[in-house]
Amino acid sequence: MQLKIMPKKKRLPAGRVALILFLCQMISALEVPLDPKLLEDLVQPPTITQQSPKDYIIDPRENIVIQCEAKGKPPPSFSWTRNGTHFDIDKDPLVTMKPGSGTLTINIMSEGKAETYEGVYQCTARNERGAAISNNIVVRPSRSPLWTKEKLEPITLRNGQSLVLPCRPPLGLPPPIIFWMDNSFQRLPQSERVSQGLNGDLYFSNVLPEDTREDYICYARFNHTQTIQQKQPISVKVISVDELNDTIAANLSDTEFYSAKPNRERPPTFLTPEGNTSNKEELRGNVLSLECIAEGLPTPVIYWIKEDGTLPTNRTFYRNFKKTLQIIQVSEADSGNYQCIAKNALGAIHHTISVTVKAAPYWILAPQNLVLSPGEDGSLICRANGNPKPRISWLSNGVPIEIAPDDPSRKIDGDTIIFSNVQERSSAVYQCNASNEYGYLLANAFVNVLAEPPRILTSANTLYQVIANRPALLDCAFFGSPLPTIEWFKGAKGSALRDDIYVLHENGTLEIPVAQKDSTGTYTCVARNKLGMAKNEVHLEIKDPTRIIKQPEYAVVQRGSTVSFECKVKHDHTLTLTITWLKDNGELPSDGRFTVDKDHLEVADVRDSDGGAYTCVANTTLDMVSASAVLSVVAPTPTPAPIYDVPNPPFDLELTDQLDKSVQLSWTPGDDNNNPIIKFIIEYEDAMHEAGLWHHQTEVPGMQTTAQLKLSPYVNYSFRVMAVNSLGRSLPSEPSEQYLTKAAEPDTNPMAVEGLGSEPDNLVITWKPLNGFESNGPGLQYKVSWRQKDGDDEWASVVVANVSKYIVSGTPTFVPYLIKVQALNDVGFAPEPAVVMGHSGEDLPMVAPGNVHVNVVNSTLAEVNWDPVPLKSIRGHLQGYRIYYWKAQEGSLKRNRRHIEKKILTFQGNKTHGMLPGLEPFSHYALNVRVVNGKGEGPASPDRVFNTPEGVPSAPSSLKIINPTLDSLTLEWDPPSRPNGILTEYTLKYQPINSTHELGPLVDLKIPANKTRWTLKNLNFSTRYKFYFYAQTAAGSGSQITEEAVTTVDEAGILPPDVGAGKAMASRQVDIATQGWFIGLMCAVALLILILLIVCFIRRNKGGKYPVKEKEDAHADPEIQPMKEDDGTFGEYSDAEDHKPLKKGSRTPSDRTVKKEDSDDSLVDYGEGVNGQFNEDGSFIGQYSGKKEKEPAEGNESSEAPSPVNAMNSFV
Repeated sequence: MQLKIMPKKKRLPAGRVALILFLCQMISALEVPLDPKLLEDLVQPPTITQQSPKDYIIDPRENIVIQCEAKGKPPPSFSWTRNGTHFDIDKDPLVTMKPGSGTLTINIMSEGKAETYEGVYQCTARNERGAAISNNIVVRPSRSPLWTKEKLEPITLRNGQSLVLPCRPPLGLPPPIIFWMDNSFQRLPQSERVSQGLNGDLYFSNVLPEDTREDYICYARFNHTQTIQQKQPISVKVISVDELNDTIAANLSDTEFYSAKPNRERPPTFLTPEGNTSNKEELRGNVLSLECIAEGLPTPVIYWIKEDGTLPTNRTFYRNFKKTLQIIQVSEADSGNYQCIAKNALGAIHHTISVTVKAAPYWILAPQNLVLSPGEDGSLICRANGNPKPRISWLSNGVPIEIAPDDPSRKIDGDTIIFSNVQERSSAVYQCNASNEYGYLLANAFVNVLAEPPRILTSANTLYQVIANRPALLDCAFFGSPLPTIEWFKGAKGSALRDDIYVLHENGTLEIPVAQKDSTGTYTCVARNKLGMAKNEVHLEIKDPTRIIKQPEYAVVQRGSTVSFECKVKHDHTLTLTITWLKDNGELPSDGRFTVDKDHLEVADVRDSDGGAYTCVANTTLDMVSASAVLSVVAPTPTPAPIYDVPNPPFDLELTDQLDKSVQLSWTPGDDNNNPIIKFIIEYEDAMHEAGLWHHQTEVPGMQTTAQLKLSPYVNYSFRVMAVNSLGRSLPSEPSEQYLTKAAEPDTNPMAVEGLGSEPDNLVITWKPLNGFESNGPGLQYKVSWRQKDGDDEWASVVVANVSKYIVSGTPTFVPYLIKVQALNDVGFAPEPAVVMGHSGEDLPMVAPGNVHVNVVNSTLAEVNWDPVPLKSIRGHLQGYRIYYWKAQEGSLKRNRRHIEKKILTFQGNKTHGMLPGLEPFSHYALNVRVVNGKGEGPASPDRVFNTPEGVPSAPSSLKIINPTLDSLTLEWDPPSRPNGILTEYTLKYQPINSTHELGPLVDLKIPANKTRWTLKNLNFSTRYKFYFYAQTAAGSGSQITEEAVTTVDEAGILPPDVGAGKAMASRQVDIATQGWFIGLMCAVALLILILLIVCFIRRNKGGKYPVKEKEDAHADPEIQPMKEDDGTFGEYSDAEDHKPLKKGSRTPSDRTVKKEDSDDSLVDYGEGVNGQFNEDGSFIGQYSGKKEKEPAEGNESSEAPSPVNAMNSFV
């Protein structure tokens, strides 16, 4: 019996509608398959396959490419319209069309402008079966205009106020991306308080002093042209409370000042949007963005709700610190009222946004290509929706259907075209246009009337493999017009297929509901229509199913024990089997406790988390079976007083499989004491070489009770085993029986072989001997071999006993030798040893460095150069060069050499120069150079002498002021402790200090160098003077010393006490307290002080300052400042001491003498002491840290006798 496949249902009762089925897909018409062989000779109308977007924004700096690709048979030709009229590309030399395509390339890079080609383009692809058209492609060049010039005034506002910085970017195409940065191109930080709005403006809910800056810059990035434009910087200054107080204090009265308040806290108000309500319209499918930004102090927090509804959970996102609400893929259901609420501690405010969602047209059912045979019926349906409802219009081959050529086979019914009794002339491409005010949709769908004989598209001789007792589906994909009928046959004899056993599907597929072994064979599919017949053979094989013959079983185990699941599988031997284990339908934990071995799963040290369902999954390429079992983990069975302890020691140790270099050890574990054994530790004893000392051999897992042990030759082994659990290690087991391995030659040679001479004529060869375990046999010895490296001598060798040193005598001094030491025993030699290099003994160098000369760099630094000593003369490893130098008196170099302290500097390596730092200026030095090797120093070079030039002197050792009179003072001093040259003169500078600590004019005086005392006359009476005193050499001025002193009130007054002695000088004393002029003066002073106190009190209440130092700085003269001791210039007058109010009875130091600490430029200051090291260039390695002389304490603590004048000074 033959089985024929015919359509089971008809879609239109009024007429016959073809139901052509392809690849299991039931549709109202058949689209031509994209089979290459089928398309070679099958006529097909054009179909647009690729086109540029509807809104096509181009880069004006690149060529314009407008895409239009189409397929069809025969290949279609292409034409274009621009702005609704024909675009003749042949007349424009800049426009070319890609061969075999409709894609246009407009070459504007060579000449022309992009704006010239701005417009609406549409492509038409045409062949003999019809014409397809593209969308209207609107071509516009991108634009990135500059910011308009504007003058931005600086913004000044109080702390806490709100602020909006406008951006207002230029209108670009497409719109730019806005961001704010500073002059350093760093993004400005944003927060709940400061954020950027959707319009690009920068909003401050309230400003803080740290918001003050001059470079708030808005940037606009135009991605299409990869350009960035920037706005002029905006300057913002936030006045803090302190600055506001200072400003108010300077301009307001006291009452106004105290009434001025900083910006107060306030409830929120909206910066954007304005008012209580606003409207928002968005298109379906877009992202709905709603924004609310509020100001207030403290900073408000934003909340969002939807009135009469909830926000969609999976499509709602908050941006910009919850100031922006975004809903993606918005639809009409998202329309409604949205409310944003701004809230802080002082109140809340809300704004309602009414959202309306509109929709550009979108497809409900787009028209599909229709392939019919002559005389058949069909339809094209075009259904779209939108808000507002779109209007549907039809075109035929790109022409409105109202003016297209009439076709009696078609009938238009709104969004449907119905075809009846079509003929080949009915072939055409129809366009459906659905449009409303927000956009349009355009779809091409062709009607192709074909008369084609049947074709079978399934590959010939396809092999199908199916598991027994399962359905088998044999494909017979076909094509033909009219629709072919399908018949199936089995076997070469063409036996018919009965419909009670087989199911024949309308797409040509043959289904065998329950395939058996006898279903195996060859099946033939035959397709027929009135134009012909086609057939195809396929093959079916039936495989045995995969079965689990032993399933894993439910298990209840105690915590810490081991459990095993078994899963035995039987499968068809021609298929590949894969077994996978799952836990709770997921992968097994990545834990070493889980072991999969063939058909077993083992879980060791079971934990509570291991409980669950374990599934065995057996897979082949055709089927999959699984079986599961549940593991329950329980606590160990309670027993009376359970013992939790380390394991008991193993026992019954046995040695088997005894070979030369291996043996198998087995044992019986002891009780684990309720704590599973984790591992076993195996140790060995070498009774021959180290009796009583046990060594670690190996470790094995706790489940293992045997171990294969690797052994070494000539060792009398005993083994013992210890068990380990989480609580610790067991006692060792009893030792096993002893096992002596056979002797063998050594495996290794001695390590740490060296060759060094202890005397100039020997070579000492040393090595680290092998231990007894490494000897591998009896009679351990060493073969020591040596020969000169650069000679042609043969190796000399000697065999020595088990020692670690051998001395070769009679060698030349410091000659390189090649050395090797090889181990041997009674069985044989170890492998060939490695060769190392050594040297015979060193001797003292024979030659001194030559051509030593000195270059004096400055008064404290000299450079020494010398020629290197030849390597052969060094007679050892060169360690470096050593310079001995010392300070000597001219003419007595050799006579006093033994009594002079010498300093030493060592320069590592093969140096030829070095620097001598820390020399004393204006001194006579001598030096010599010696080479150093590992044995010691060589002879010294001839002494070289040199002189250091003069330097600036140190400060005078002391300065005393004695014999003060009414108009004179006498100065005594000691010369500098380190003159560093010949003193040329002293410089004395002094100036008076009045009662308000202001410095008077500076007097400069030169004093001969041979003087140590000087009297100053014609001074003002009862006046304090400050003195600056320093010495000079030809190199310049030295460090200064300062002092202060006071002339007496009058000749009968009380003289100040001597600073050095601390005793008052005898003089006549007059009681001026009874003098009339003194009483009047004191009254005037008291009145003046009272006025000053009142002024100070008023200014202090207003926030003003009354520093004495400001007054002094206002009258300071740069030439009247104390001299800096390092460069001789005058620096700032010491505020720490000289500006202090003068205390009663403390005008000058106690002894009127200022001591300077000595400053040695010794090598200790360089960090290395006498034996300092230098770099390769001769520079000193240690950090130069010369001590600076401390600034002498300037006199400000005198011991002046009390007087009215002093009392006034102390009061001020």
